[in-house]
Amino acid sequence: MSESQIAERHARLLAYAQSLTPPAGWKIEISGDEIIMMAGPSVIHQRNLLLVRKQFEAHEPADMMPSENTDLASPNVGKLRNPDLAYIPLSVLESGGTKVPAEQTAIAVEIVSPSNPENDLVGKVRDYPLMDIPLYLVIDPRVGEIMLYSDPSGGVYHQQWTGKFGDLVPIPEPFGFELATDALLRYPD
Repeated sequence: MSESQIAERHARLLAYAQSLTPPAGWKIEISGDEIIMMAGPSVIHQRNLLLVRKQFEAHEPADMMPSENTDLASPNVGKLRNPDLAYIPLSVLESGGTKVPAEQTAIAVEIVSPSNPENDLVGKVRDYPLMDIPLYLVIDPRVGEIMLYSDPSGGVYHQQWTGKFGDLVPIPEPFGFELATDALLRYPD
C-alpha cells in the first residue's frame, strides 16, 4: 500500500471516529487502525491531575495554554490521542475546531488508568514520539511511579527519567521547573 493510500485510510478512520458519539464520560482515541474507547477517570485520578496542572500553570509559557482531554491529531501517522492534560499554543484558537495538530503540543500528561494501563504505558509511549510530542509525563498511581519521556526522533523517545511518588521530576523548558510529587495519591489496593 502506498504512503498516500495509508494517509487516506487513516483520514477515513479519523473521520469515522470523530463521527461517533461515545457514552457520557467516555472518550475516543485512534492508534493506527484501532479505535480505543476509554471510560471516565476516578476521583483519585482527577485529584492527581489537578495537583500536577496547578504546578504547570505556575510555570506555563505566556503563549501556551493548558487543555484537558483535547484531541491531538497526527493524520500522517494515523494517530488521534486525547491526553489527560496537554499544553498547546494559544494560536490554535484561531483555527477553531476540535483537533490540535499534535506536533504543536509542548507536553502530554497521562495519569495511568487502573483498567487499561497498557494504553498509557505502551501505546502512548509508542504513539507520542511518532506524533512529534516533545515531552510525555506518565504518572502511575497503581505503583507510585513517574516517567518522563523526552527527545523524540525517528519515532521513539531517546531519553527517559524514572522516579517514585515523592521525587522531584525535572520538567525541562519551555516550563523549566521541578514537579513536586509528594502529595500524589496511589489507587487503593
